[in-house]
This record gives sequence, structure tokens and C-alpha cells, in this order.
Amino acid sequence: MEGKGWSGKTFFRILQALFPTFCRLCSAPVLESPVPWICGACWGKVRWLTGPVCPRCGFPFPSPEALAHSPGHLCGSCRGKEPPFSLARTAGAHEGALREAIHLLKYGRRHSLGKTLGRFLLPCAGALPASDIVVPVPLHPSRLRHRGFNQSLLLADAVSGEMGVPLDYIALERVRPTRPQVELTPDERKANIRGAFAVRRPERIEDKTVLLVDDVFTTGATVSECARVLRKAGANEVVVATLSRSA
Repeated sequence: MEGKGWSGKTFFRILQALFPTFCRLCSAPVLESPVPWICGACWGKVRWLTGPVCPRCGFPFPSPEALAHSPGHLCGSCRGKEPPFSLARTAGAHEGALREAIHLLKYGRRHSLGKTLGRFLLPCAGALPASDIVVPVPLHPSRLRHRGFNQSLLLADAVSGEMGVPLDYIALERVRPTRPQVELTPDERKANIRGAFAVRRPERIEDKTVLLVDDVFTTGATVSECARVLRKAGANEVVVATLSRSA
């Protein structure tokens, strides 16, 4: 009956009052926020990459002047070597609250953040050409056993569900263990990731537009290698959506 019982929001407020959660960045109580463990004030400072970007890889330009007279102006990296993906877009800058949320997901084992953060991927994923399947960047089995889950798969699953595009986490495999990319220089990243992926079931991606999903875009070495392998195996096109981008 209308007017009786507690709403979910009221119940949440009562729980927060009795058992407060404190923000991982500023230690303030987390009352109402779109992301658990991070307060609304800190989350409100996330720098979403909605400004002028490289038309190919999504690298953020510091000024709209870069595209004012040449809408097709590419960043230096894309001019130097054409990437194997058609387009890449990123939701936000890898700093502050967004970086902390990704860290909580990957290393704090806050699995529920996968679905929450995946929703923030939707604007950039929706700006890409229509895809036939969603494919996460895979982990090597040894890393998967150690971590217990693939954060990119959690993000891809959320994107797949919200967009109504089938998820495929079988076609692309990581066949060789690699060092963590964060430890390496740009040139070392390329060498480290070369030959690390394979398409075991090419019929699953043949002649399809693949939406490749990952958590962080730094130099683009990982998504570029995945896109190269997918294209070689018969994918018609590969587009990339990542949650954050490092400078």
C-alpha cells in the first residue's frame, strides 16, 4: 500500500547513520554517492574527458584550438603510427576518485564496483560505432587465479547488459604471462605485450565489429595488441572503450 514501508533510500540512510562508511580519499562519511567507499564531493571532482580529443585514440587535447580548424587532426602518436583499432574513447582521467575506485575494484576486491563503474563507460561506448559483440581484455590464467576475477570482464559485462550487445569472453585469450605494464616504459610495454594474446575461436569474431573493453588506457599498447590480433583473426573492426586514461 502506498505510503507504507521504507524506501530503499531511507533504509540506506539509516544504515549509513548506524554503520558509517568513510571516504577513501578525504575520510568524510559517505552519505549519498554514486560510488560506494567514495563520497559525493570527491566523486564530483572526477575529470570526465568530454572535451576535445584525438579523433582516433581519444587522447585529450589541452585546448579546443587543436580541432578548431582541422577536425581530423590526430595526436602525435596516431600520426606516427596508425593504431590497429578504428576508434578509442575513455570515460575519465586516471586520477583522484576514479583512480581510487579502479584500485578498489582491482586490488581491494570490491567486485560490486564492476557494475557501478561499468555504467560510467556507457557515454564513451555509446559514442563509438555500433558493435556486434563486447570483448574484455583477458587476464592470463595464472593472474586470474591469483586475483580471482577479471576487472575488465566485470566492466564489459555491465556495458553489454546496458547496451544490449552480446558479451564474449571466450574468443580472445591471454596465452602468455606478462609483467605488469605499470612497471615499464612505453617501448618496454610494447615488447612485453607482443604475442601475449590469441584468438582461439575466430568464428566468434569473424566479420564482426568488436567493442574491446579495458579499465585503464596508458600508452595503448595492450588494447592495440588485442585489436591487432582480433583484426588478424577476421574481425571487421575493433573499437575501444576504457574507463580511465593516464597522462
